[in-house]
Amino acid sequence: MIEDRSELETGIVGLGNIGQYHAERLVDLGVTLAGGMDIAPEARTRFARRYDADVYDDHHELYDSIDAVIITTPNKYHEKYAIDAFERNLHVLLEKPLGHSTESAERIATAAAASDGYAMVGFNNRFANTVQIVKNRIDRGELGDVSHIEANYVRRRGIPGRGSWFTQRRIAGGGALIDLGVHAIDLALYLLGYPAVEEVSGIARSEFGSREEYAYLDMWADDAGPDGFDVDDSASAFIRCAGNRTISLEVAWATNRPATHEFVARGTESAARFDLLDGDLTFHSASKVGPDHLEDTTIETRQNDTHSDEQREFFDRIVSEGTRGNSIEEALTVQRVINGIYRSSDAGHTVPIEE
Repeated sequence: MIEDRSELETGIVGLGNIGQYHAERLVDLGVTLAGGMDIAPEARTRFARRYDADVYDDHHELYDSIDAVIITTPNKYHEKYAIDAFERNLHVLLEKPLGHSTESAERIATAAAASDGYAMVGFNNRFANTVQIVKNRIDRGELGDVSHIEANYVRRRGIPGRGSWFTQRRIAGGGALIDLGVHAIDLALYLLGYPAVEEVSGIARSEFGSREEYAYLDMWADDAGPDGFDVDDSASAFIRCAGNRTISLEVAWATNRPATHEFVARGTESAARFDLLDGDLTFHSASKVGPDHLEDTTIETRQNDTHSDEQREFFDRIVSEGTRGNSIEEALTVQRVINGIYRSSDAGHTVPIEE
């Protein structure tokens, strides 16, 4: 029995920026970084030099020497690396989304259910201090009946890199909706308690990424121009859940409006409005105690490193062998909602979500 997270030999598959981001936090957390795998020689060399860890070009060799793995590859390759890990009963932290398609996500979920390894999907925004304050108050009933979430994850100009795998449907499975929307949809459903999703109506647009004259200030990768850009750069949707709970969704990599990361959880006793990135949080209510009046209460808390807290939760649950949560099934629900929005956009009408 493992008694401390430092005993967990852990590897990383996918040694790009997000892989190194996870590696830094593993070291800070005191988890043993046993090695990494990537098909790119330069990524392996950089990782080995930086972390003094063994590197591999074959994930099977890495899997022979570890207890847990963090998978940070492009979306299309999640399935191969995750299923092989589950078949070895490794513990898996899989970066979002679950897969590049609903069918792939379903195969991953099936393999996870049959494995003795613990599985978790990288919905790091759940761990933000601001979100946890809101979630705790919802769970205590302080907001009353929470029936609607306004979820916004909108950049003014923020395409990750035209020509990168992010902008290729065959690898990513979609654009802004699958990149940013996966976070917004999960967070909205998380605050609602993950009710069953019944139907969605949405439109996915590609209005900026395919332009020769796309104007921007910066990108995460080099700009290779519009050739091959075949994904959405924004999406709008309305999601209806059981119990008349609803979500309005706006996500964008690029749009002509100020960026916003505002979420609003509307309840019968109070509403919570917060900014996902900067942590601003205000509760809004009304009262008849004394003269009728409106109350706006601002909450201040420190910002936290959500990826570090996500990792801590992952490893502590492995060690405790207690309640493991259900993030794989929840991630599959998110994938089905994303697929539903794309189907609705293509069909031009509301579509049901079927499990």
